[in-house]
Amino acid sequence: MVVLVLMAGEWSDLTNRIKIVGTTLLSDSWARLDKISFDYLRSNGQWQRQDREVYNRGDGAAILLYNLEQRTVVLIKQFRLPVYLDDDDGFLIEVPAGVLEHDNPAQTIRSETQQETGYQVSEICKLFSAYVSPGSITERIHYYHASYTADQRIGEGGGLDSEGEDIEVMEVAFDDAMKWISTGQIQDAKTILLLQHAALTLFNV
Repeated sequence: MVVLVLMAGEWSDLTNRIKIVGTTLLSDSWARLDKISFDYLRSNGQWQRQDREVYNRGDGAAILLYNLEQRTVVLIKQFRLPVYLDDDDGFLIEVPAGVLEHDNPAQTIRSETQQETGYQVSEICKLFSAYVSPGSITERIHYYHASYTADQRIGEGGGLDSEGEDIEVMEVAFDDAMKWISTGQIQDAKTILLLQHAALTLFNV
């Protein structure tokens, strides 16, 4: 296998391979959708004009709540219209998550966790960040996990009515949650990432 290593000085030259030609606003409702034209310098030295639609909805944060003693995790179930339109019932099992507020992932995920699940967590651990669908969406999710106990649940959860949320809170055996990935009961990517990370680092699966 051949590995190409770029020296520090060569990385700066990569920015010269992109020239933005124009941006057309397609929608600016719930989030911003732009059509962007740009010239791209290909590896063979030739310039190529390309057009892409880019969806700007802001970054997000997601968290897996786990209890090692009980071998359980807290998940949620909620309706997702795009999933429904893609020939499914529209209800996904997920981890708590939300769009960043004030560009603060930790504060956001604490708030979202309480709103969606009723659990109030203080000690959270940042794991990694990853782009969701870099071919068309700017969103990057910041991933966390945190241990929980029953006495940390100070409310019912369920989300905010004002945002159209109607969330079911689920405490699930970790082994069942892992099986649900294989059976298709869990199809949400951020949830699969966090469960698999937990299998490798927390539950010794």
